[in-house]
Parts: sequence; structure tokens; C-alpha cells
Amino acid sequence: MENKEQVTLTRDCQAILIPYGESVTLKKGDEATITQDLGGSYTLFIRGSLVRLDGKDADAIGKEPTVETDNDDDIASIASELDGETDHADVTEEHVWDTLKTCYDPEIPINLVDLGLIYSCELKQQENGGTNVEIKMTLTAPGCGLADFITGDAREKVRKIPGVTDVTVELVWDPPWDRSMISEAAQLQLGMM
Repeated sequence: MENKEQVTLTRDCQAILIPYGESVTLKKGDEATITQDLGGSYTLFIRGSLVRLDGKDADAIGKEPTVETDNDDDIASIASELDGETDHADVTEEHVWDTLKTCYDPEIPINLVDLGLIYSCELKQQENGGTNVEIKMTLTAPGCGLADFITGDAREKVRKIPGVTDVTVELVWDPPWDRSMISEAAQLQLGMM
């Protein structure tokens, strides 16, 4: 959600400079404003710049850190709601799309699906019973330095869906993304309508 909470770092930690994707060190005692806390990470305004702080380092800003398996409960919940309680649920496109809705651009408080960044997802059943997922997506700008982080977040979250054996995320630029691809609900949320 969007946030404007003021925080003071309680320890040094690494963050990613937005939009460049470069690693920066945040120092204990630095003051920051949380501008977004969606998808298991935090966007902070600090020293005149935006940075993305991974959820595992949330304790540095006084929040509960996420563990390596962040969003596992959400993803397992999505699977169980759709298929009932099974350890090896059949993966559906609905599972994948719902999971992708837990991924956010750190600069925009809208999930990747509603931003119109996910062009397709294809499921390929494997002989061993698992499912490979192939996702085609784009970004709001071709030069985005956060491409690896955004695509990696999508890949890792989809990989955690029970029954998924492999995930491929292909970054494509055709068709080029534009604001018309944003869902109506997201346009309302952004004040575009």
C-alpha cells in the first residue's frame, strides 16, 4: 500500500537505487520515508532518492522482516482456494495470474498485471506431473535498471506455486507498453480517470 511513514534505520543494510538498479548501502541513523510497502518489499525515499529495500531487511526500518519464503502463505492460499487442500495442486493459469498480482513495480503502487506489463503466461505440463510456466512481460520503460529485480520477483513467486517445476520470464518490447494497457481499476487508483 502507499505509505508516508517516517522511519530511522536501526542498522546498515543494502538497498537498490531506483530506477538505476545499483546497490547502495543505507546507514544506521539515516532517516527515510516509506512510500510503498507492497509485494514483500519497501520503497523508501532517502537522501533525495528512491530505493527498494528487500523485505528480509525490514527490521532495519522497524518492520517485521520477511523470510526467504515470503509470500509462500499467500501463494499456497491461492492454490488451496482454487483447488482445495492438496500438496501437488494442478497449476492453472488462474494460479499464475493471481500470483503475478502479488508482484509490484517499486515506483508505482499497482501490481504488474493491472499495470498491463504481463503479456502472456503459458503452462506446459511435464511428463513427471509438474508444470513449466513461460511468462512474457514488458516494463514501463526499456531502459529500466530494475528489470532484473522485477522479472526475478515474478519468476520466484510463480516458482513457489505448488506443482510448478520451472519458470521462464521473457522480457519483450513488442508491443511497446503504454498507459492504455493499465486496467480500469488501476487507472482509477492512479487518478487517471
